[in-house]
Amino acid sequence: MPTDRFSDTVQLVAAPSAVYAHLIDPRSYVGLSPLVVAVRDIRARGDETSYVAVERIPLGPFHWNNPIRVTLTGFDPDRRLVSRVVSPGGVRLSATVDLAPAGAGTALTETIEVSSPAVLRSFVRKQATSVQRARLAELSRRFSRSVPPGRSVPPGREDLNDPA
Repeated sequence: MPTDRFSDTVQLVAAPSAVYAHLIDPRSYVGLSPLVVAVRDIRARGDETSYVAVERIPLGPFHWNNPIRVTLTGFDPDRRLVSRVVSPGGVRLSATVDLAPAGAGTALTETIEVSSPAVLRSFVRKQATSVQRARLAELSRRFSRSVPPGRSVPPGREDLNDPA
């Protein structure tokens, strides 16, 4: 199966620990990834959290709700997270997020590896690169103000700390 790999970096005005705390919570991906409209069946086991994310893919005047299985792993607290995605149609994606202190903030580098059947490759690659650009822009927006000490989420997003 063909595999594509690409990477991008964004500078955030927040400490790596605040960015990590935000990204390790599956609920933060609703709206962060522009296609993700819901997450459900969240199950934590040690350093891994598995869940189902529902992507809403536009198809002209219609849409397709694509449930994807995600395993989110924190490998190095405040430094690295990896999401592994299993999607219908044989699509497999791995997103590695590396966080590094950069001045008063964080340099976030996301590296995507995506494999898909040849017949889907162009569509999948286009979707994955578009989603990555949008996700990094949304992270920049969410962290456009510094996070006060002791806070794990951007101001105005206290709902992400809600254990519900």
